[in-house]
Formats: sequence, C-alpha cells, structure tokens
Amino acid sequence: MSSARVDYIAPWWTYWLHNFPHINLRFEPADHSFLPEDGNYQQSLMFLGCVAAAGLGLNLLCLAVYLSCLCCCRKDEDDESKKPGSCCVTWSAVAAGLLTCVAVGVGFYGNSETNDGVYQLTYSLYNANHTLGGVDSLVTGTMGNMKSALHQHLARLDEIFATRGDYVQTLQFMQQMADNVIKQLLGLPDWEEAKVDLATVADQTANIEYYRWLTYLLLLILDLIICLLACLGLAKQSRWLLTTMMVFGVLTLVLSWTSLGADLATAVGTSDFCVSPDKYIMSQTKGIIGADIVHYYLYCNQTLSNPFQQPLTIFQRSLTTMQIQIQGLLQFAVPLFPTAERDLLGIQHLLNSSEAGLHQLTALLDCRGLNKDYLDAMVGVCYDGVEGVLYLCLFSILAACAFTVMLCAIPRAWRQIASRERDYDDMDEEDPFNPRARRMGSQSAGRPNMHSFCSYSSSMGSQSSLQPPAPAVSNAPVSEYMNHTALFGGNPRYENVPLIGRGSPPPSVYTQQYRNRYSPTMRATYLSMTEQQSRHFGNDFQA
Repeated sequence: MSSARVDYIAPWWTYWLHNFPHINLRFEPADHSFLPEDGNYQQSLMFLGCVAAAGLGLNLLCLAVYLSCLCCCRKDEDDESKKPGSCCVTWSAVAAGLLTCVAVGVGFYGNSETNDGVYQLTYSLYNANHTLGGVDSLVTGTMGNMKSALHQHLARLDEIFATRGDYVQTLQFMQQMADNVIKQLLGLPDWEEAKVDLATVADQTANIEYYRWLTYLLLLILDLIICLLACLGLAKQSRWLLTTMMVFGVLTLVLSWTSLGADLATAVGTSDFCVSPDKYIMSQTKGIIGADIVHYYLYCNQTLSNPFQQPLTIFQRSLTTMQIQIQGLLQFAVPLFPTAERDLLGIQHLLNSSEAGLHQLTALLDCRGLNKDYLDAMVGVCYDGVEGVLYLCLFSILAACAFTVMLCAIPRAWRQIASRERDYDDMDEEDPFNPRARRMGSQSAGRPNMHSFCSYSSSMGSQSSLQPPAPAVSNAPVSEYMNHTALFGGNPRYENVPLIGRGSPPPSVYTQQYRNRYSPTMRATYLSMTEQQSRHFGNDFQA
C-alpha cells in the first residue's frame, strides 16, 4: 500500500471537504465513508443542499426587508439628498458589474476544469474497457480454437493414424494438453460483466457531463447578459428595462444558490470517494472479481505476485509441448501418411496463433496498463474535477453577491428616475430655466416659418397705425424678465432680441415654487437690479 500512496495522493482539498459535517435530515451524524447506496449518506448530501436553500431563503428575506424599508421610509428629495443617493446607486452598479465579471470568469475556468477532469475519467474508463474487452476476446478466441478447430484436426488424424498405435497415443496426449489449456483459460476471471459495467458508467458519465457543461455555459451567459442589460437600463434611465432585469435578477439569484447546493454536495461526495477509492472499488467488485486480482491492479507493486502467473505458465508449457509433438509427426509420420500433412500443418498454424495470443494476453493482464488508467481517472476526478467544482461554488457565491447588490441598487435608481420625471412634470412650461422649455426653444429657433425681429416689429407698427393709441404699458413683466437676464449674466438691452426672434416673448409671471428657490440675498439683489433695469429700459423705450 505504501507504493500506491506514492503514485496516488489525494489532494488537500479533498481531505478538507471530506471533513465536512455529515448530518442526515434527522440531524444525526452519518458515516464519512463513500456509500452512495446508503440512505443516511444520501441524506447527508441532501442536507448540504438544504443548507444552500436556507441561505437562499435568508437572502430573499433580507432583500424583502430592504425593499420594504426603502418603500416605507421616504426621504426629503432636496438637492443635498439626491447627490449622495445618486453616488450610492452608481457605486453599487459598478460593484455589481465588477463582481459579475469576476464571477463569470471564475465560472468559465471552473466549468472548463471540471469538464477536463470528467473527460479524463471517461477516457480512462474507455481505455480500461478496451483492455478488458481485448482480454475477453483473446480468451474466447483461444478457447474456441482449442475446442472446435483443434478437435476437428485431431479427429481426422486419428482416422489416418488408426494403424499406428504410437501416433494415436501422441494425438491423445495433444488432446489432453488442449483440455489443460482450456481449463487454465476457464480459471481466468470473467471480464465480460466488468467490461459492460465500465462501458455503462463511461457512457452515463459522458452524457451527464455534457448536459452539466451546457447548463453552466448558459447560466454564465445569462448572468453576463442580465448584468449588461441592467447597466444599460441605469445608463438610459429606463424603468421598464430595470424592472425586467430585477425580475431576471431574482431568478438568477435562485439559480446561483441552487447551483451552489448541487456543487457543494457533489464536491463533498466526490471527496469522500477520493480519500479512499480503493475501499469502494473493492466493495463493488466483490463477488465478481477476486480480491487479490483487484488488489494487484489497484496497487501494482513489484512485491505483489501476479495472480495470473501460474495459469499463463501452464498455458505456455502446454503449447510448447504440443508444438514439439507436431514437429515430430511432421518429421516421421508424413513420409508414411502424406494425407496427414494438411491437418498437421493446420494444427501447427493454430498453435502459432495461440502462442501469439498468449503473448498479447500476458501483456494485457499485466497490472501496469490498468493501473495507469486507474491513476489517470483518479487524477482527473480528484484533482481537476473537484478543483473545478470548487471554482463553480465560488462562482455561485460571487454571482449571488453581485445580484444581491444589483437588486438593492435597482429600486433606488427606479425611485430617482421617477422623482426626476416628477420634477420635470411639476415645472412651469413657460419658465425659461426649465430644461424642457430650453429644448423646445432651441428646436423652434431653427424653424423657417418663424417671424424675424424686423417682420415682428413691422407688423406691430402697421397694427398700431390702424388702431387707437394704447394705454400706458406697465414695465413690471418686462423689467422682471430683464432682471432675470442681468442676474444670470445676460445683456439687458439685447437679451430680448433672440427671444422675440424665436417667437417666445418673455414670461410675465413666475410661480411661487420657483421664487422660493432663491435665497434672501439673491432676492434682495434681484429687487435692486429690477428697479435700475426697469428705469433704464423705460427711458430707452420712450426714446
């Protein structure tokens, strides 16, 4: 056993996973040995899945509490409170995006490592199956030749040598040697059942691995697409896109916790097997193949004796004895019985082919071939396979964290978008400082059918010539507008020209909510500048 442990040493992470608590659904400790047929062991693996389900429930509960607090606790939506909230949403989106990218990268690596390990396992199983199939084919072919072809040749020679008693005794001795060879071949283990089992395990494992790899590939792509669309919804401030991504985020969160439970149970179960694989293999082959044969192939130590050495030696000696007898008959009996030459040459060819098959059988039954396949399978499962599953567990954890952050950020962004749209709806459409009015003014400035300043003033002049003189016009609205212009850095004498040219006369009255936006100092400055500008503008207007 010491040499076997040098060839195969289970990695440290398998021992770490093997030491995980094994508790059944009745909260009773279970055996850590790999016993997939045992009910308590199955429940201990299911318990790990239940732990992941409990984590999912706790995660959803925290999200529900957070959303409830976000909906119930309304904050004052002033300028000072909006800026920190916007930064919080931005940094949350950045953190969720980075976590998703890292999770997807880890997931791709883990999925590839797991696939490589399972592929190495199936490749080794197919190689071992081919070896056992070759052994079974050689044994069956040799036994068939000895029972049928050799028996026919000996029966015809017995008729030819009927008059020579010494030749007949030689033929009977050869028949005894052939029966001895058949007896030794029958003493070899029946590999047919083991060969079928390996082929079935390899086929089922390959099919399951294909669907597992494809499922994780789709899950990784889905996580990446949801993250990108959520970021696009935040950038475009699209509420319907954010709402859709929130629903898909919850679905992905459930899938992440589900995959975590499945991967954790798989990693622990596989590690239980990797810690002592020989024990499980010997228990499964009990009653099919002898324990000494299984031990010989699992450890392949030079100190262990080959259990097939004795039957193969007897096989070789029997063939050598039969070839010596055939050589003597060809030398002494053919000159007396020429018709016997054909059957003697047929027996010689059969013995030569049986000897070649014996050499192939000896090579196939050697422990080095099957032991190499066994070690390759263990390395594939316990090193690449379990390592890849651990990376997939890390991917599930990172993805759950990323989508939790995303689900916390999306409602806040949704509220900010709704609040901003509500502010736009509450603004006065005639307010020149309204961004929407500015956009409308800039769009109407480029229209070709608008009156210019000259046409507008000329038309006003023609109308005034036909109508009686108008009463004195108050300068309050104009002065108020001119004061706004001077307050924000405009020219009080010519600022009204582009407004008139655009067909947008100055507003006359401002709502109370926009008056409240200015501080007392600004309002005082506003009133003083209004008096000066109205007085100056009135003199220019009279002139």
